[in-house]
Amino acid sequence: MLQLKSKDHIRFTNHHYMLFRQNLLFILVILAATSCAAQMDTTQSPQILSSKYLDIVSSKAGKLEAKLDKQSLKALQQWQRQEAGIKRKLAKTDSLKAVAIFGNTEQQYEQLEQKLQSKAPLQQYIPSLDSISSSLKFLHQNPQLLSSAKEAKEKLGTALSKVKGMEGKFQQAEDIKQFIKERRELLKNQLGNLGFAKELKKLNKQAYYYSEQLNEYKSLLKDHKKAERKALELLSKSKLFNNFMRKNSMLASLFRLPGDDLSPTGGAGGGSLAGLQTRAQVNGLIQQQIAAGGPNAQQQFQQNIQQAQSQLTQLKDKLLKASSIGGSLEGAGEAEMPEGFKPNNQKTKSFLKRLELGTNIQSQKANGYFPVTSDLGLSLGYKLNDKSIIGIGASYKLGWGQNIKHINITNQGAGIRSFVDWKIKGSFWLSGGYEMNYRSEFQNVEELKELNAWQQSGLIGLSKVVSLKTKFFKKTKLQLLWDVLSYRHLPITQTVLFRMSYCIK
Repeated sequence: MLQLKSKDHIRFTNHHYMLFRQNLLFILVILAATSCAAQMDTTQSPQILSSKYLDIVSSKAGKLEAKLDKQSLKALQQWQRQEAGIKRKLAKTDSLKAVAIFGNTEQQYEQLEQKLQSKAPLQQYIPSLDSISSSLKFLHQNPQLLSSAKEAKEKLGTALSKVKGMEGKFQQAEDIKQFIKERRELLKNQLGNLGFAKELKKLNKQAYYYSEQLNEYKSLLKDHKKAERKALELLSKSKLFNNFMRKNSMLASLFRLPGDDLSPTGGAGGGSLAGLQTRAQVNGLIQQQIAAGGPNAQQQFQQNIQQAQSQLTQLKDKLLKASSIGGSLEGAGEAEMPEGFKPNNQKTKSFLKRLELGTNIQSQKANGYFPVTSDLGLSLGYKLNDKSIIGIGASYKLGWGQNIKHINITNQGAGIRSFVDWKIKGSFWLSGGYEMNYRSEFQNVEELKELNAWQQSGLIGLSKVVSLKTKFFKKTKLQLLWDVLSYRHLPITQTVLFRMSYCIK
């Protein structure tokens, strides 16, 4: 409650204060949307779009729908098994308590099943999904904007169906996440003092990872391929499409955007938001209250306004991001971090995203600038977590000949390797590995089958990773390694190795 103290002790009621905050929030939304609209091109209609955009959207939506369905079912079944295990353990010591806590569990799961089968529409705002869905609806009303309109009509229907199915899976996933959250709180309150700390911690981890997995799937919507990105860029420059977005997007259903032709009653078209007073009404109310508050009312009111503004700053930042096409609020509802738990950020990523492809090219020369041999290597690492990478690799030594006048391409050697990298601190890693190297010239692959000709190497040392901002290479790895098995080689090979490799992905 906002209170202005003066001789008459006048007050703002909670109702007035909430109305004032609502209007401030509405103003921030308008400012954000206006800023975005001011940057848009005023082109009346977009250019003809390739129907390839529809193929990409259909493929992405279908894959995400399948992933969401699989992950949600897996999470729910795993949660149900863990609850059943806790119930059995509790029943051995206190059967009455077990019945009291888990007596209506089956009913709760049945209600969830019914809710999931109802196929409720999407109730959360996902900016990237809103942009894709709105673009398809716009193209459905304007099929002439698609190349090969006859063929595109069928593709458009498929894309709309796929996106609709994906929206349903996202809503089901959110329902499951909310169900898990409620069950977790219930079990935490009921079992907190009964010696189930280990089981509760396991439930907390599962709830956290499931929530983060959903955020990862939402982020995949923002990963636009070239044709998809081009189509959205062309649409976003169109005044016709922007007008359509203001009236038909999910964001428009949450907040009325400037320029809508809504009726004052809030019907189709625009005016004020239902339940919110106009700016003039709020200003009039404020002036009346200040005038009745005496000489100190103005100062007290300004202090309370500053407090309200600080609380709205974070909301403003989020709304500024959400107002533009492709903006992001996916991370707005981040999962609650369990106490004393360090998450593995790689766990929610797909298998391909956890792979790290690397290459290294190093040359040796005798005299002059012409190289005698070049070592070519490829490696494939898998991120176990943020601090550990395991992988395999292969190398090939290419011979060039004596000099520029006597070029002779030969096979000078080959190698296979395995490695482990463990992050120490910052950009420094502890590296180790095992290698088999064929160090002799060979004419064909058959010669490599002689295992006795291969030399073993055991490597341990330090690596430093340096980030790069290039099109192909993401970072450089500098390694200083000691071959602990080099002393067994006859003749003894190089003991200390320096390698430089590049990470492609």
